[in-house]
Amino acid sequence: MLNIRKIAFIGGGNMAEAIIRGLLREDVGVGICVAEISPKRRDELTAQFPHVKVTGDAAEAAEWGEVVILAIKPQQAGGAMDLIEPVITPKKLVISIMAGIPTAKIEANLIPGCRVIRAMPNTPALIGAGATAVCSGRKASSDDLDLARQIFALVGVAVSVEEKLMDAVTGLSGSGPAYVFTFIEALSDAGVKNGLPRDVAAQLAAQTVFGAARMVVETGEHPTLLKEKVTSPGGTTIAALHALESGCFRGVVMDAVEAACLKSKELAGK
Repeated sequence: MLNIRKIAFIGGGNMAEAIIRGLLREDVGVGICVAEISPKRRDELTAQFPHVKVTGDAAEAAEWGEVVILAIKPQQAGGAMDLIEPVITPKKLVISIMAGIPTAKIEANLIPGCRVIRAMPNTPALIGAGATAVCSGRKASSDDLDLARQIFALVGVAVSVEEKLMDAVTGLSGSGPAYVFTFIEALSDAGVKNGLPRDVAAQLAAQTVFGAARMVVETGEHPTLLKEKVTSPGGTTIAALHALESGCFRGVVMDAVEAACLKSKELAGK
C-alpha cells in the first residue's frame, strides 16, 4: 500500500492511463483524479475508469491531490504550471513525466520549498512492463523518491538515477521501444524474404525478442554469456553475428541512443 490517499494527474494521455491502470490493478487504496483538457478524452477516461474522478479543471485536480503527476507534453508545461501554481504547496509532492524538463525549471514555477520528482517512463508501461528512472529535485526527500519508485513499479521496473543522467535514460529506455519495434520489424521482413508467411514471421520475431529479453532479466546473466550459449563454432549464429558486426550493428545502436540523448538535452535547452 502507498503511504498516500490521493493522486491527481494533470493530463490524461496514454502514460497517465497506464499508471492509473497499475494503481487500480494492484488495488493500492488511493483515490485518483484526472484533469484532461479534451472533452472526448474525458469521456473515454470516465467510461474506462468509472471510479476515477475526471475533470477539465487542472487547478481543481492539483488542489485535491496529495501527489500531483504532471503527465502532459513538454510544450504544454508553461500553461499547465500557470494553472496549478496557486494551489501547489510544499505539502504536496509533484512528479513530472515531461521529457527533457529539469526539476529546477519546474521548481522555478512553484513557490519556494516545493518538492519535485522527475520520472522518465516508457510506453511498455501500458502493459505493465515499463522501465522508469526517477530522480529528485532539490527539496524532495528520500521518502519522496521511494514513493515515486513505488508508483512506477506498479507498471514495470523503476530505478533511481542522478538527474544529470536523465538524458541518457531518455535515449536508452525512453526512446528504446522504438528501436526494438524496428528490430522486430526487420526480423519479420527477413523471415518474409526467406519464404515465411508474414503472420508467422511477425509472431516468431516478436516472441524471439520477448524470450531473449526475459532470459536477460530472469537469469541475471550478462548478455554476452547468453549470446555465447547460442553461438556454436562454425554455425549459423556466428555467421549472422559476423554480418551484424560487418554492418556496424552495435555502433549504429549506440549512435541512435546518443542521438536521442543529445536531442533530449536540446529540448531542455542545455
